[in-house]
Amino acid sequence: MLDGAVQGADAVRALVGGARELYDWQDLNFAGPCGDNGFIEDYTTEVRGRPLGAVHLITFNADGRAQHIAAHYRPLSSVMFFSRLLRERFADTPYAGHFLAGDAEEG
Repeated sequence: MLDGAVQGADAVRALVGGARELYDWQDLNFAGPCGDNGFIEDYTTEVRGRPLGAVHLITFNADGRAQHIAAHYRPLSSVMFFSRLLRERFADTPYAGHFLAGDAEEG
C-alpha cells in the first residue's frame, strides 16, 4: 500500500495512527515475540466495509527500540482502496505521495 519507505519515529507514528483511524474495527489474531529481536502481529480489520488482513514485523535495535517495521496487507483490492484513502487522508502532508492516486470510492 506504500510506495517507498518513511523514516523516523514521527513519520511512522503519523502513518500508523492515520491508518488505524480508518479501521472499522480490529481483531487481533496473534501478537508476540519473533526471534531474538523482533515482534510480530497478525490482525484482520475492515476499512469502510472492505476486508483487510495485516501482518507486521517489528525489528528492534540493541537498545530495544524499533529499528525497522515491515507491514504486509491483503487482499490486493482492499490494499489499493486503503492506499487511496490514505492518500486522501495525508493530502496536505509530505506522506501523500507514498500512496495510490485516484478516487478511492471508484475502486
